[in-house]
Amino acid sequence: MQRNVNDYWSKIARFSGNARLFLLRTILLGVSFGIHQLLFNFYALSLGYNEAFLGRLLTISSLAAMITALPAGILCDRLGRKRTLILSTLGYAVGIGLMALFPIPAVFYAMQILIGATQSLSGVSTGPFLMENSAGEERSYLFAFSTGLQTISGFAGNWIGGRLPSWLGDTFHVAATSTRAYGWTLLFVAGGTLLSLIPLLLLQAGQESDERNLSPLEFARQQPRLLAKLITPMMITSLGAGLLMPFINIFFRTVHHLSDATIGSLFAWGSLAMGVGLLLAPPLADRIGKIRLVVITQALSIPFLALLGFSPWFGLSATGYFFRLALMNMAIPMYDAFVMEHVQPSARATVASLVNMSWTLGWAFSPSISGRIQLNYGFQPVFLGTMLSYVIAIFCYWHFFGRTAEEGA
Repeated sequence: MQRNVNDYWSKIARFSGNARLFLLRTILLGVSFGIHQLLFNFYALSLGYNEAFLGRLLTISSLAAMITALPAGILCDRLGRKRTLILSTLGYAVGIGLMALFPIPAVFYAMQILIGATQSLSGVSTGPFLMENSAGEERSYLFAFSTGLQTISGFAGNWIGGRLPSWLGDTFHVAATSTRAYGWTLLFVAGGTLLSLIPLLLLQAGQESDERNLSPLEFARQQPRLLAKLITPMMITSLGAGLLMPFINIFFRTVHHLSDATIGSLFAWGSLAMGVGLLLAPPLADRIGKIRLVVITQALSIPFLALLGFSPWFGLSATGYFFRLALMNMAIPMYDAFVMEHVQPSARATVASLVNMSWTLGWAFSPSISGRIQLNYGFQPVFLGTMLSYVIAIFCYWHFFGRTAEEGA
């Protein structure tokens, strides 16, 4: 055990200065995102909008992310990873801030388009940046730490988010569930996002590959089978995730009648459970392989997803929520690293944009469908649809990559 711990920390000690600054930015941004994730739906509902409207907002954001994924990859190659990350962070802060200041449908729709575009910019630059600022031995650990620290900092964001409207409500003498309290909370999120720019500004640029970057069409012509294999499981998973995950807070409020503070605590502990799982992923991947880790952990998560959705008791539902989060998500950074390792440097931003597009495809359509299903039939069909998509995606991971010892493409 001591040898394993020492080996783990030796990998972390090899992180470059750029990698450490990126992780600091990840922590700051993760806190802000955790608050946003918890409270934005409640903010919209407090304005009199319904679940169908929320579904449309999520669909618009995901469509924008999908449409801008390829241009974002090209822009990332031209601007560099550092400038792309800065642009993404600024766009996210502006989008959140303007929705808090001008809570009308037109602004909501426009800012969701902006946020979707910033998600593309972040998604296409993060993987290549981590590849270019790490070596082989510590690479899996850096990918896992990037995602793990984001979720663990989400623990703090969820905890703060569950209480911040109450604190602000007391300050301004309004109800904790009022639009004003939620709006000030979103302004706090925008300010925290701007704070995360500081470590980005300190990054040392110029470590990108000097090779000519491939366009998406060039890569698709050169390796069509590899590209199809890399993006198909992500796209199928996103179809199921988009049905359920944007509405988990509403599920706990409507089905189990929980308060904002309780849901915030639940989300916080869920983020912590997922973060711990992510930090355990690299040594497990070293032993059994990245793809086998994906298949095993995501398959084990499905019974807990059923427990989350169909248990009549909150305690069991919460237990399912924690284990499902940890198991389903712990291998995601391992797959991201796997994808980056299986393409040449000149294609990294291109492939990252295509994988990001496949992920946002499901999120572009599923939330609006889910909102209508919830209004007419409740959450049970939503959970069944999510479980089915996960089963199909797991089969694809194993069929495409998991049957070969070397995890080749």
